Amino acid sequence: MPEISRFLGIVIRMYYRDHAPPHFHAEYGDHEITVEIESGVVAGKFPRRALTAVLEWYTLHQEELATNWDLARQETPLLNIEPLE
Repeated sequence: MPEISRFLGIVIRMYYRDHAPPHFHAEYGDHEITVEIESGVVAGKFPRRALTAVLEWYTLHQEELATNWDLARQETPLLNIEPLE
């Protein structure tokens, strides 16, 4: 699964040919969540501070995430997305 961003110990990934709805995966230690790209709905559990960071990053990069989802569906290389600073 390609890594598309990394910040504050959080790794953001997207699978090729993943199931709908469009989403990305975030990992932090032993925790993993998925976030729907259109709605921001979160599935899974994350520490509060890490979740806040992921959702802030998601808000800044929603359009790029949608582009990467389309690229993943076509099985073409994904674009790296700037980390949260």
